[in-house]
Amino acid sequence: MTNSMPPMIASILAGGAAFLFVWTIARTLATEDFSQDLEWRYDINRLNELRRQSFFFRTFQPVIQAFARFNRVAFAEQLPEIGREIQAAGLPRFWTPEEYLAVIEIQSLLLMPLFIFLCTQMMGPAGIVMALMLVVLTGYLLRRRLRSTAAYRLLLIKRRLPFLLDLVTLLMEAGSTFLQALKEAVEEFQDHPVGVEFGRVLGELNLGKGRTSALESMKERLHDDEITGIVGAIIQGEQLGTPLATILRTQSDVLRIKRSQRAETVAGEAAVQMLLPGVLVMAATVLVILGPFLLNMLTADMMF
Repeated sequence: MTNSMPPMIASILAGGAAFLFVWTIARTLATEDFSQDLEWRYDINRLNELRRQSFFFRTFQPVIQAFARFNRVAFAEQLPEIGREIQAAGLPRFWTPEEYLAVIEIQSLLLMPLFIFLCTQMMGPAGIVMALMLVVLTGYLLRRRLRSTAAYRLLLIKRRLPFLLDLVTLLMEAGSTFLQALKEAVEEFQDHPVGVEFGRVLGELNLGKGRTSALESMKERLHDDEITGIVGAIIQGEQLGTPLATILRTQSDVLRIKRSQRAETVAGEAAVQMLLPGVLVMAATVLVILGPFLLNMLTADMMF
């Protein structure tokens, strides 16, 4: 009777998860917009856009919002960092940090019945503890994936940023205004993250936002030291009356120098990282060469 309890619990959890999944789909799969009043129309518009773009949010919206209310209290200190990573990773800007964290938590919990079933089959009742550890590990890995995606996208942006700045500089030196040059550059790099980010800057400028404010918004959105330095230099140059084309050319040269320095740093670290594998290969080679001789010597000693 005791051995049959863990599979029974896993079956009940799996059945409950399946029922909740079907019920949530039947309730929220429709994409009709929510009604809105004057007080909440901005948040409702955000939710409607998120429902159109995310099938997972549309399916589990009531559960996600319940978890989000918990996350606002339990993870208040981590939410600003998650929000910056969402923006840097290029995810839809309609996500709030607490809602995206709720998605990670729900995805981890949906795997819990499977973990419990597998772990109890292999380890018995003690497998429940291992299953809970796997749920926590899944949430940690999903959270780490967001951070890795943001870091990789920032790396792509910094690799292409000098070329975009060079193009804007050439167009301005040829007689174009900053808006015209930026529009041409965004169209040239429209399929790259750097084009997407400066496209948002261009959109804000077209809506009447000041150049300084639009660049400050991009700096806060990406939250990277190099991009912060570039934006700060551009703003300072404008305040001092330095021609914008000169500032952009200088910053593109600075980015290239920093990229060369990063490459030299990576090349220097590669030699250190290859030291341990090299030692292991040498040790294995020595064992392969001297192993037969040692075995022969030991065998000869045993015969005597």
